[in-house]
Amino acid sequence: MSDSQPSSDKPSVTATAAESGFQPGDDTFTHWRNIFNILTGKMSDEGKEQFRVARDLRNEAADCKRCEDQRDFLLQYSPVIRYMSDSIRQLGGDLSSHNIYCRRCTNRKAGGFDPEYGILVCANEMKDQGHLEDTMAHEMVHAYDHLRFKVNWADNLRHAACTEIRASSLSGECRWAREFFRRGQWKLTQQHQECVRRRAVLSVLARPTCQDKAQAETVVNEVWDSCFRDTRPFDEIYR
Repeated sequence: MSDSQPSSDKPSVTATAAESGFQPGDDTFTHWRNIFNILTGKMSDEGKEQFRVARDLRNEAADCKRCEDQRDFLLQYSPVIRYMSDSIRQLGGDLSSHNIYCRRCTNRKAGGFDPEYGILVCANEMKDQGHLEDTMAHEMVHAYDHLRFKVNWADNLRHAACTEIRASSLSGECRWAREFFRRGQWKLTQQHQECVRRRAVLSVLARPTCQDKAQAETVVNEVWDSCFRDTRPFDEIYR
C-alpha cells in the first residue's frame, strides 16, 4: 500500500495528540481544556511538549516584541547589564541591541553566546524581565571571559566549566530567592554554591566532548576553587 493512501494501522496526528492528552486548536475553550489536563495530570510529557510548542508558535511575535522591549530597557537602566556592557567594551567588544537577539527557540534553554554572532535570548522561555536580566548577565559573563581569557569553546572542558561557574555565580540566577521560589531548592546554607555547581555540571555534560556525568563533575571540581573565587569584572559577587 502506498504511503499516500490512508491506512488503518497508521495513527493520525489527531489520534496521537488525543492519546497524549493534548488537544490541538487555538480557541479559548481548547486552550483552557489543555491547561486543565496539565493541572490534573491527564496530559503526558509528550502532550505537555506539544502544548508548549503550539503556544510558542502562537505567541512568537508577541514574545519577541516583549523580549526586545525589555532588552532595550535593561541595556539602558539595569546596573548589572550596563556594567557588563562597559566591561566588555573596555576589552574591545560590543554587545548591544544589534547583536543581542530575541528569538523563539525549539530547545528548552534560556539563551546562548556565540563569539561570532553575539547573544541569543530565547524569548519563549523568558518568564519575566528579571529572568531576562539574569539570562543577559549570564551570557555577558561568557562574552567577557571570551575576550579576557581566550576561552577554547570547542575542545577544552575545563574552560567551559570555569566560564559556566563564573556566569552562574555572577549573573544572579543562583541567588537565594531565585532558587527558593522558582526551582524549589529550599536549603538555607550553601545554596548558592550548590546551584552554581549543579548548573556548571549540566552545562559541561551537554558538550559533545564530555563522556558522561562523572567526567563533568570531575572537571567542575578541578577548576572550582579558582573559578568560583574569580569575580572579575566585579569586586565581589554582585547579586
